[in-house]
Amino acid sequence: MSEKLPSMDQAIQLLYESRCSRNVIKHCKAVARLATEIAEACKEKGLAVDLELVKIGALLHDIGRSKTHSIHHAVVGAEIARSLGLPEPVISIINRHVGGGITTKEAERLGWTKDIYIPQTLEEKIVSYADKLIEGSQRVPIETTIGKFRSEKLPSSTITRLRELHREMLILIGDCECPR
Repeated sequence: MSEKLPSMDQAIQLLYESRCSRNVIKHCKAVARLATEIAEACKEKGLAVDLELVKIGALLHDIGRSKTHSIHHAVVGAEIARSLGLPEPVISIINRHVGGGITTKEAERLGWTKDIYIPQTLEEKIVSYADKLIEGSQRVPIETTIGKFRSEKLPSSTITRLRELHREMLILIGDCECPR
């Protein structure tokens, strides 16, 4: 599978084979639906976005939750994706979807290898953003996620990065009240 994206069915099968719970798979499907809607809105605005990469990256973004539900699920998921021979753009989506991104300093404190953990490409940003708008498998306002981050006592820098990602999406496509 190294350079070729898996199909939707193959991606869902990979989630099952990796032993993701039904709830995680349901969440991944909901994130994929919303991320695809956001990507389509971007495309309508004339932005170059790889719709298939967004869909498959979103489906697989939480594959690491098959092993842990901690923040480390991103790097664990990237390791799983590498072992499955998934394309690098999918691995990057998985690696960079947590919060509004993880800085080099924060990654170092977490014991992660030196890498970039803040979404860089439009596809990475879309998946990360869509993930923050889905709680379980339900769509929630960004303020709900920000409130959750605050209650979990996440650093204010994390909330700031999430707000910046939200602002960037608003600039790109307007208020993302995509169909539910």
